[in-house]
Amino acid sequence: MAKIKIWPHEELCPNGANIESLPEETICEAALRQGIRIEHACEKSCACTTCHVVVREGFDSMIESDELEDDMLDKAWGLEPDSRLSCQAVIAEDNLVVEIPKYNINMVSEDH
Repeated sequence: MAKIKIWPHEELCPNGANIESLPEETICEAALRQGIRIEHACEKSCACTTCHVVVREGFDSMIESDELEDDMLDKAWGLEPDSRLSCQAVIAEDNLVVEIPKYNINMVSEDH
């Protein structure tokens, strides 16, 4: 099981978080399990970019993205070379450091 350090995010986790992942869990699933309400407007089906994250450490240890995720990422706000959709980013065995961007392209959120 890997550990995930999530950098502080003003709304979702102001103090940051340290999470221990479960086998074959995605970053989104791990965050949601710990009460970090990362947006996932498409219900984790790789049909939007609201769960976009930047993997600051451990990016190369993760299972590679597929073509569908890569195509969706092209639409994400604030895209960086180490960006992933957290609903698709399956955690391997190495620890990760993750940043949740301040904004996403979701114009309407049920939580706001």
